[in-house]
Amino acid sequence: MDQQLERVAGLDVHRKTIAVCVRLPGEPGERVQHIRTFGTTAVELLTLRDWLEAHRVPDVALESTGVYWKPVFYVLEEAVQCLLVNAQHVQKVPGRTTDVQDCGWLAQLLEHGLLRGSFVPPPPQRELRDLTRYRKVLIQERTREANRLHKVLEDAGITLATGATDILGVSGRAMLQALLGGTTAPTVLANLARGTLRKKLPALRHALAGRFRPHHGLMVSQHLGHLDEAIDTLSGRVEEAVAPLAAALTRLDRIPGVGRRTAAVLLAEVGVDMRRFPTAAHLASWAGLCPGQNESAGQHRSGRTRPGNRWLRMSLIEAASMAARTRNTAFAARYHRIARPRGHKKAVVAVAHAMLVTAYHLLDRPLDYREPGADSFDRRHPERATRRAVRALERQGYRVTIEPAA
Repeated sequence: MDQQLERVAGLDVHRKTIAVCVRLPGEPGERVQHIRTFGTTAVELLTLRDWLEAHRVPDVALESTGVYWKPVFYVLEEAVQCLLVNAQHVQKVPGRTTDVQDCGWLAQLLEHGLLRGSFVPPPPQRELRDLTRYRKVLIQERTREANRLHKVLEDAGITLATGATDILGVSGRAMLQALLGGTTAPTVLANLARGTLRKKLPALRHALAGRFRPHHGLMVSQHLGHLDEAIDTLSGRVEEAVAPLAAALTRLDRIPGVGRRTAAVLLAEVGVDMRRFPTAAHLASWAGLCPGQNESAGQHRSGRTRPGNRWLRMSLIEAASMAARTRNTAFAARYHRIARPRGHKKAVVAVAHAMLVTAYHLLDRPLDYREPGADSFDRRHPERATRRAVRALERQGYRVTIEPAA
């Protein structure tokens, strides 16, 4: 096998130690190998970097082991070319079970060009990604808090959720604050409803007639407020971080179903430089939104999607669900066309895939989004639309004869 790199190093990273193997040219036709173990403290990592520079090693490979690889990668990326590899891709050969053997095996694979690196974004994008991911965690926790609050109200005999869809909306918060202030009259609480909720005033009066005691007030006060403040703070910081990317954010925001929050997640997870993804299909595969390829002996098996970036996938699935409810859009038409024969879940994933491909082209060119219309698929494939209409009529018991119009 041909050697592609002359000076390489392989790192086997653990929580407390790092085993490092450096492979250098020696006698003609031979390779020299130096192995050393370092700690994971900041001082030890700087010593490791100096040791690699002393051996004039420009290329380093390390496995993505939990979160332990991050401080090592961030220190070394300033001095050498780091390649972060998936541990499952390099542990298929038996017999290499010790740390020393692992780092040596990584170095050998690297020098022969057999490793494929993972995508590690630059520091500004990593900071934005941390903000959007933590905000998503807090939003999920807010939903759990709403469920806990609902249980407290049910314990007090107040069935606010039967009248208000969101008990933490404007009307629901006004009623809860009034309860905390000592107001328990159902009529007074129901009159705090706003908007379309005022159509349900009789039902609200019955739902708000309960036994709200000081104990319930203490529990409700603990559930309200603190998460919303943290989410607002993070949202403000996210807006500051995406300010330099305002043009890209605006282009993504125009996609049906994609709001500013989802657009910020796209920029945080993918970035604006699409050169790291050769095609839109590569991006969809990396995100885990492309159909799986599982074929053996000419038979196609399960086509479930592969594991990918769960944060990006989660946001796009939510955006696809919103796009499916829009009117006169290509995404909504795509959802309904796929949902009829294959079901809701597969249709939503297909729409999320189409949205990600659209985002790729908007960022790669760059372009502004133009809505193709709900009939765009039928215009591109008129014969499929014809067959679909004929089958629908035949299912109703008709015999169909197609004759072109003059």
